Amino acid sequence: KNYMKAATGAMIYYYYVCDRKLWYFAHHLNMEHTSDLVQMGKLIDEESYNREKKHIMVDEMISIDFLQSWKIVHEVKKSKSVEIASIWQLKYYMWVLEKKGIEIEKGILDFPKIKKREIVYLEDTDREELENTLKEIEKIIDMLQPPRFIKKNICSKCAYYEFCFI
Repeated sequence: KNYMKAATGAMIYYYYVCDRKLWYFAHHLNMEHTSDLVQMGKLIDEESYNREKKHIMVDEMISIDFLQSWKIVHEVKKSKSVEIASIWQLKYYMWVLEKKGIEIEKGILDFPKIKKREIVYLEDTDREELENTLKEIEKIIDMLQPPRFIKKNICSKCAYYEFCFI
């Protein structure tokens, strides 16, 4: 399978957060709509950066929060709690655009609630990591059952909490 066309930004993000969450999401067990934290994140996104062209869909698979001059990809997040996942999601967006022939200078993670920004670059080693990530995502999605449960600090705030704890 070619997950270049099938991996969403959420899948990349979830891969770095929790394999189980990724599996549930990929199997259409979507709980995000019931999460107050997700709703807060959407509200922050809607109320921030209103002058920018927002939510650019690419191949019906990734939704870029906004692009600046077609050179800088922005990803807006509520908090830095799972920053590594946010960084890889942003790098994935940059990589997808690069593969489409769009020269991306850099990415910026925006945290409007805490008034912080982080600049992200796509390095050669990142491209290889993303290739491997897509293969790992495919393996997780192809599992017949969700991956085994591993308790993490972020579990209590997860929209899938009930699937793992109840």
